[in-house]
Amino acid sequence: MADIRPFRAFRPRAEVAARVASVPYDVLNSAEARIMAADEPLSFLHVVKAEIDLPEAEARDPEKIYACSAANLQNMIREEVLVQDDKPAFYIYRLQMGDHTQFGLAAGCSVDEYESGAIKKHEFTRRDKEDDRARHMEILGVNAGPVLFAYRPEAAVRSIIERICQSAPAVEFIADDDIGHAIWVVDGSEDIAAIQKAFAGIDALYVADGHHRTASALRVRDIYRDRNENHNGNEAYNHFLAVMFSEDELQLMGYHRVVQDLNGLSSEVFLTQVRDLFDVTETTDPAPAGHHQWGMFLDGQWYNLKAKSGTFPADDPVRGLDAAILQELLLEPVLGIGDPRKDSRIDFIGGSRGFGELERRCGEDMAVAFAFAPASVGQIMAVADADAVMPPKSTWFEPKLRSGLLVRSLTD
Repeated sequence: MADIRPFRAFRPRAEVAARVASVPYDVLNSAEARIMAADEPLSFLHVVKAEIDLPEAEARDPEKIYACSAANLQNMIREEVLVQDDKPAFYIYRLQMGDHTQFGLAAGCSVDEYESGAIKKHEFTRRDKEDDRARHMEILGVNAGPVLFAYRPEAAVRSIIERICQSAPAVEFIADDDIGHAIWVVDGSEDIAAIQKAFAGIDALYVADGHHRTASALRVRDIYRDRNENHNGNEAYNHFLAVMFSEDELQLMGYHRVVQDLNGLSSEVFLTQVRDLFDVTETTDPAPAGHHQWGMFLDGQWYNLKAKSGTFPADDPVRGLDAAILQELLLEPVLGIGDPRKDSRIDFIGGSRGFGELERRCGEDMAVAFAFAPASVGQIMAVADADAVMPPKSTWFEPKLRSGLLVRSLTD
C-alpha cells in the first residue's frame, strides 16, 4: 500500500503564482538562473539556487548558499508571498503542454516506504549531490521542490481527480515557456479519506524524476529523528513532497548525446565502423522511428542508425535499452567513452531543446551527435521491478513541475 499524507502547503498567492513558480533547480546552471531571475525578485530561484544572490566568492561556499536560501524563503513567508494553508490537504497539479495534459496528486510520501523498497528507484545517486540536497533540506526545514512519481493506472484515483477538477482551480497560469499549470486544493475530510483509501490499493510508487531529492529525504529523516528524543514516526519529516502521476499520463522525450571528438578517427573511418555495427541510411529526418534506432549527426549530415538483430540482448530490461545498446556497441568500443557519468568528452541534451540544439553543438564544440527515441514509463518500471538501474541520462520528462507552487514543511 502507498502511505500518503495531506499537509499544510506554503503556496504563493494566486496573483503572484506565475512570478514565483520556477523551473527545477537542476535543469539550469547558476549563470542561466541569474539571467532568468534578474528582473524577478519573487522567483523561487532565489530559494532553490540562492547563489544567484551572492557575490562571486561567497557563491562558491555551500553553507553561505544554504543560509541565503533559508533567509530568502523566510522573507517570502514573512512578506506573505507564500502563505501556509490553514488545513492539511492534498493538491491536484495539472500540467498542459500543447495537446498533452496530465494530472498529478501532491502528497507527503513515506520515507519508510522508500527505505523498504515499496517506492522503487531506477537510478544510482551521487553522494555529492545527495549531500547538497540533504543539507539544503535540513537547513531550510522544507521540501522546496517536489519529486515526480509514477504509479500504475488506478480507476478509483482517476475518478476522484476527475470529479474534483470539474471545479475551478485555486491557481492557474501559463508560464513563459507556454506550459500551463493549475492547482486544486483538496481539504475536505471525505475527499482526503477517499484518496488515501484509493492509494492504499496501489502496491508501488516509482521515482520517475528526482532520485537525489528522494534519497536526501531519507538522510534528513534520520537527522531529524536522531535530534528528537520523542520521535514517534508521525512527524512531518517522516514524509516528503512528491507529485504522483498515472503511468499512462506521463510524457517522455529523448535524452540525446553529443561527443566532443571521434577518438582519433577520421570521419570516413568512423562512419565505416558505424556501418559495420548498424544498418545506416542517410536521412533528412533526425527523429528515430522507434526503439533500437538513433539519429546521428556527423559533418552536417543526418543518418539513421538501426541496431542489427542479434547484436544486443533484447530480453534484458537494462541492456536492451537504447542507451545501453549504443553505449556497448559504439560509445565505449569506438569512441572510447568508458563511463558516461564521468567522461568530460560526452554531454547530454534534453529532448525539449530539439534536434537543432544537437546541430548547433556539433557546429560549436562537438564532433558527433546521437538523437534518441523517448524511453517509456513501462521500461522504467520494468527496470525498477528488476531492482536494476537505467543507464545514465536515459529519461527526460516533459512538461516539468515548477518549484515554489507547493512547499512542504518538515516540522508542521
